[in-house]
Amino acid sequence: MSPQVNRCRTGNGANGCFSCSQLDWRWGWATFLAPDTETTENAYTNVEVFQVTPLVGAPVKHVLVVNSQHVRAGDTLVELDDTDLRLAAAQAEAALGQARRKVRQIIANDENLAGQEDVRAADEGTARADLARAQADLAKALNDQARSKKLAAGGWATVQRLDDNETAVLQAQAAVSQGEARVKAAEAARAAAAGARRANQVLFEDTTVDTNPEVIAAQTKLDQAKVDLARAVIRAPIDGIVDQRRVADGQRVQAGTPIMVVVPLQDMYVDANFKEVQLSRVKPGQPVLLKSDLYGSDVFYHGRVAGFAGGTGSAFAAIPAQNATGNWIKVVQRLPVRVRLDPKELARHPLRVGLSMHATIDLSGAR
Repeated sequence: MSPQVNRCRTGNGANGCFSCSQLDWRWGWATFLAPDTETTENAYTNVEVFQVTPLVGAPVKHVLVVNSQHVRAGDTLVELDDTDLRLAAAQAEAALGQARRKVRQIIANDENLAGQEDVRAADEGTARADLARAQADLAKALNDQARSKKLAAGGWATVQRLDDNETAVLQAQAAVSQGEARVKAAEAARAAAAGARRANQVLFEDTTVDTNPEVIAAQTKLDQAKVDLARAVIRAPIDGIVDQRRVADGQRVQAGTPIMVVVPLQDMYVDANFKEVQLSRVKPGQPVLLKSDLYGSDVFYHGRVAGFAGGTGSAFAAIPAQNATGNWIKVVQRLPVRVRLDPKELARHPLRVGLSMHATIDLSGAR
């Protein structure tokens, strides 16, 4: 059987072209004659599309792309109204300044509280001195009372003198009691001042103004506000074609709601659905010859088996078959085989998602 020679598709040959006819021969041989191949027409192009999703909710100011438009990574797709986001950023910046001032005030208060603690310590010293003086006065009053009693026993002291000495003792005892109370009050005041200073020191201990937790929290909120403001401009995540645009000027979008997709044509692959009886010798890495219905026999793609799906199409169907119930008829299942395409060939002849392909796996190297 001889290969059919067609007229050259480039227009350079009068009766035929060896390079073009060679492609036809390779396809016919691989598809129909070669014994060490597996072929299927149940194959379609696919790609991992990138969802474009706003990360902040805001009204749409401008939509800068349309379906089928080619974009590059970083290109602006949508601009959101950032008025509220700018106000939030300004508020967060003001809160940061307020937090810094508050921390500086707390640090400055430490000196004031240290002075108050010194004053309370001096008051305690004064109270102890007053108590010592009252105790001395009491001791003198007791001595005077004892002497007066001895003199009164010999008839040398009057009753009035005894009464005066008794009154002096009572007054001195009262002064001692008052002095002791003042000492306790001074001790309590000094302890309170020390506690207030320690409580204030905890607020800035082992930190600076910039490393204080309150300042860090305020700085974090400002950073988040700036990030949200930057997200008001939605950019393309990757090179590709815009599709499924679901957003318009003036519409209010919510965070997490997809508004379009970007299809990376350069990462296109083929899902070839082979029958289970065809896959016993198919392994990752084997070469695959592919032809697209879009270009026909003019263009061939060379790919490699990348891997196998985790289950058949029927296993992952919305309503999977229940083969354990009722009458059963065996149906040969198909397992998707992913074929990785040559990026250079894709660049020369771009494909789109869902196009029909013919795939032939070369098993000549399989054991």
